[in-house]
Amino acid sequence: MRTRLREARRIVVKVGSALVTNNGAGLDRNAIADWARQIAVLRAEGRQVVLVSSGAIAAGMQRLGWTKRPHEMHQLQAAAAVGQMGLAEAYDAAFASKGLTSAQILLTHEDLADRKRYLNARSTLHALLALGAVPIINENDTVVTDEIKFGDNDTLGALVANLIEAEALIILTDQSGLYTADPRRDPAATLVREGRAEDPSFETMAGGAGSGISKGGMITKIRAAQRAASSGAHTCIASGRETDCVVRIAGGESLGTLLYATSTPLQARKQWLADHLSLAGTFVLDSGAVKALRSGRSLLPIGIVAVQGDFERGAAVACRNEEGVEVARGLTNYPSTEARRIARKASSEIESILGYVDEPEMIHRDNLVLR
Repeated sequence: MRTRLREARRIVVKVGSALVTNNGAGLDRNAIADWARQIAVLRAEGRQVVLVSSGAIAAGMQRLGWTKRPHEMHQLQAAAAVGQMGLAEAYDAAFASKGLTSAQILLTHEDLADRKRYLNARSTLHALLALGAVPIINENDTVVTDEIKFGDNDTLGALVANLIEAEALIILTDQSGLYTADPRRDPAATLVREGRAEDPSFETMAGGAGSGISKGGMITKIRAAQRAASSGAHTCIASGRETDCVVRIAGGESLGTLLYATSTPLQARKQWLADHLSLAGTFVLDSGAVKALRSGRSLLPIGIVAVQGDFERGAAVACRNEEGVEVARGLTNYPSTEARRIARKASSEIESILGYVDEPEMIHRDNLVLR
């Protein structure tokens, strides 16, 4: 199973607050520099890496002189605002020293729950990866509320893995991995080397919550692995204090706990598209567009004969042939008002017609499933 990690070309690495801040002592710039070095190694191998980092609140707590994590939302938001400045600067300097460009992205749950914002985030991340940048993602704690917060960056890491169709999620923590019981209380506890992410026994093993610095605990990491597996990504939970941990895990070494998925990212995404979309409208396609879709290509505006319904960017729409038979469905890159204007037009004409170009495709093949 470890070969799956060695073969992964797109990887999400998540690092926890305890690691980023050296258990609350302040930003650990040496650790940050070392993660940048390891990610640079993976980049040199031709892999794409997205980093999900906790630490803004913990860094802000240190700067503000707080020794205990507050409970009030406004205080958490204030700590995040203070800490995010130093966290972003530390990562930018670390990656720049390795000749890599980094980019900061702050997300809330609403960004990924809303289809329009989901597509916007996805497009931005794909563009950054194509440009060779290393996206660094954190929850937008400065504006988060009880209703929209992810609650922990383990969950955020899994959602990002789904967002970009990553093959692997590496969760770095201050523990060696998942144990059969709490090793601090049970000397007979043993490390779980690997297993199927959906195995329900792992939640029982994971037990309680995290430290006073971190928000989660092993249970959130197990649930993140389950969520990542639903989108086809394998998860490795391991100690971030192990030498060359990221490089070794990505190289297939038996480090930490591997919780593997049973499907590929593309298979899982296509299943999600097939099962969970409520259709908001219809594109009527000519025979050439139907043939293109069936050969695995994206839907271009030039192949659209008509646009039916009123919908926004990111809405799920049906793709039907001129006889009314549904041949595919997917997420549209343009709202209905603009789709009507560029239908039957070449992608090269989109900017001159709309004044901008979001994507050259009306529906990208990764956001489309055949019926």
